[in-house]
Amino acid sequence: MTITAIKNAVTEVLPPVTPEAYREGMSSLAAAVNVVTTIGPEGRAGFTATAVCSVSDNPATLLVCLNRGASVHQVFKNSTHLVINTLTSQHQLISNTFGGKAPMNERFEIGDWVESTTGCPRLADAAVSFDCIITDVKSVATHDVIFCQVVDIKQDPEADALLYYQRGYHSACKDA
Repeated sequence: MTITAIKNAVTEVLPPVTPEAYREGMSSLAAAVNVVTTIGPEGRAGFTATAVCSVSDNPATLLVCLNRGASVHQVFKNSTHLVINTLTSQHQLISNTFGGKAPMNERFEIGDWVESTTGCPRLADAAVSFDCIITDVKSVATHDVIFCQVVDIKQDPEADALLYYQRGYHSACKDA
């Protein structure tokens, strides 16, 4: 597959880097670790994600990327709301469980889950939780990019953050 730039002066066709080179480069991009949750007719569902970022503050909008091959894809495709729970250094087990192959009911047995404003599971001791309404979904390559408007925020101003960097967990602490 090649990519063709569609803006102004760049018209040359350039091959993309290999998936292996891309993954190696991305290993040096530190990212917050999040567990994204929803609830629907199928019950509660969630997955670990580092591909989360701000889109706008007016209206408050985030995006999260979900691989269409993920076991939770269909549940999120049918959902209208979700919560992005940013993890602390105490949540490595939660990250691993939601990022693995554990059955969905077992994932929610770890951690203190409460109901958010939209009814989704919210991690009670998350560094920050963004309760959202899904406003748009765009399919790009192997993933769906889910755009969501934030309707509620719960934040622990004293929490640290769990980061993923160089294929391992790290903690980002507030300065003393």
